[in-house]
Parts: sequence; C-alpha cells; structure tokens
Amino acid sequence: MTDLDRLATEQPNPKSERLDQMTALEIVTLMNEEDATIAGVIQKALPNIAQAVERIVEQFQRGGRLIYIGAGTSGRLGVLDASECPPTFGTDPEMLVAVLAGGALAMTAAIEGAEDDIDAGSDDLINLQVSERDAVVGITASGRTPYVKQALIHARRLGAVTIAIANNRGAEVSRLVDIAIELPTGPEVLTGSTRLKAGTAQKMVLNMLSTASMVLLGKTYKNLMIDLRPLNDKLIERARRMLMMLTGVSYAEAAQALSTADRQVKVALVMLLTGMTADEARARLRDTGGFVRPIIEK
Repeated sequence: MTDLDRLATEQPNPKSERLDQMTALEIVTLMNEEDATIAGVIQKALPNIAQAVERIVEQFQRGGRLIYIGAGTSGRLGVLDASECPPTFGTDPEMLVAVLAGGALAMTAAIEGAEDDIDAGSDDLINLQVSERDAVVGITASGRTPYVKQALIHARRLGAVTIAIANNRGAEVSRLVDIAIELPTGPEVLTGSTRLKAGTAQKMVLNMLSTASMVLLGKTYKNLMIDLRPLNDKLIERARRMLMMLTGVSYAEAAQALSTADRQVKVALVMLLTGMTADEARARLRDTGGFVRPIIEK
C-alpha cells in the first residue's frame, strides 16, 4: 500500500463509477450534489479557521505579512486570493503574498514536478525573507506535498505563525503547524482530481481568511468595501454609490468628495459625515488605525 492509497481524496467515488456513461445533465447533477457537501465540511473547521484569522490579524498588526504557499491547483488558488486583496481592500501588494511551486510559469502551465522539490520550499521563503512577524499558510489537498511541508517546517523554525489547509484527516502537514485546518472533502467525482471539491473548499476557506482579516483591520464599514481602489469606471461608480448610501448626499456631492479625497473612499466618507477636510480626515484615520466607526460614532 502506498501513501496515496491511504488518502480519501485519491479514492474512487462510488457515486460516479459510471461517469463515462452519464449524460451531461447527470454529470453536472452529481457534481452539484457532491459540491453541496462542502459547506458542512467547512462548518466543522470554523473554530480553527477563526483562530487562524485572529493570528493572521495579530501578525498584520506587527507589520507582518500573510503568505500563501502551495503547488498546483492549491498554489494557484492562493495566488488568486492574494491578487484580489489590493483592489478590494486597498492593501499593499506586499501585505498578502502567494508563492507557487514552479514560479509564475506554473500559474498557466502544469509543472507537476515542482511539488516534489523540497529545497524550493525553503528557498522560496528565504527569498521572501520570512520572519517571526509573518503568517505562512500552506495549502495542499493531499496534506503531504513535499514542497509545502518543507516550507512550513522552515517558516516555523523562523518563528512565523504557521497554518495548514489540507483535505484529508490526519494530514502530515497538520503535525507541522500551529493551526491545522482539515477539510475532509472525500473522493472526487473524477478520481484524484482535487481541483474539484478539494479546490472549492480551499477557495472558500481562503476567502474567509483574507476577508475576515481585512474586516478586523478596519477595511470595511458595515458590510461595504470602503478601502477599495476605484481604478476603473465600474469601481468609481461603486464608490460614489457607497458614499451616497452611507451619507445621503447627492450623486454630484459624492463625486466631488471622492475627487477631493483623491479617490480614497474612506477619507471621503469621514469628510462627508464630519465636515472635516481631506487632510483632517486622513489624520483622524491614522489615529484610529484606519477604523471609521470610532470617528463618526463618538
């Protein structure tokens, strides 16, 4: 028996034994039914996910970074989540970083041998100058990817907060980290294709880690993205609508405030609600660590 034989994610799914004989509707219906199990799997991991969020926020407050590291689909999902944060939350691109085994080329091409490169796991974190201020999240469906395992070992040795996301119970990476998030999604409809349920579960958890962290850092007011970067017409309109919704001003007034605030929605919001100038609003936001509510609800 090999290591793969012990992994639930590598086992055949009895519900899809006749997959190649199914109609299109039968295939997508089965996939939908299997996907419906994912939320329940994640629900059981919520305490660990919340703990991971709290530790990530602590690291951010120390001036550290959130670093995702993975291979194949898992690594690509990390790249996707990290790349969405600057436009959504106005973060510096260096605040959330994703490392993919095999480098940038592996984003669009299969470099399958990269996941077995143990030395690269350490080397990539050395190049990032990982320190005790950072949080490193290793993502691996199998829970045994050599590249990810070595990276987590190295990160923990440096004192960084270490978190693992895996899709099998008792994953090897779970024993190497401070916080283990296990998402046992089970056999895939297409045997061994962990870009399906396993990947979907990983994406959902990465959404939670980044979004919840940003909320706790004051990147939102109510449920609105007040730190977004309005860099295109759609986002500029979204920013104006947010200001109108939150303050009751006209479209023209929202547009003027946004322009005066150099398109910083949060600054414009404080200006409109308090009568402060743009400079005064920025100064108050620095005082509150970027949180709007203490300024407008004092």
